[in-house]
Amino acid sequence: MSKPLIVSIPHNLGKAEAARRLQGGLGSVKSQFGDTIASIDEHWTGDRMAFHIGVMGQAIDGHLDVMDDQVLVEVKLPWILAVVAEKAKNFIRRQGTLLLEKK
Repeated sequence: MSKPLIVSIPHNLGKAEAARRLQGGLGSVKSQFGDTIASIDEHWTGDRMAFHIGVMGQAIDGHLDVMDDQVLVEVKLPWILAVVAEKAKNFIRRQGTLLLEKK
């Protein structure tokens, strides 16, 4: 494993509203990318969501923590996918921002 990829996604929604939007929006992410491209499993414990993604025969694990003014995402990429870490970081930030902006 390479070192974890950490992405901060700022917001001004407050913790409860940010968590609500993320929980509600993950269904659309699963339907957009799930089954055909990847398997996505998630589990919420309080303000933390642990996730496991299986893609191209690789396992990606991580978690996100919802805070008052940001969502902090930590992803453990397998070494073979670590070469695309910067693109992954931009993708995570863009998708997270989209989920938080939806009402």
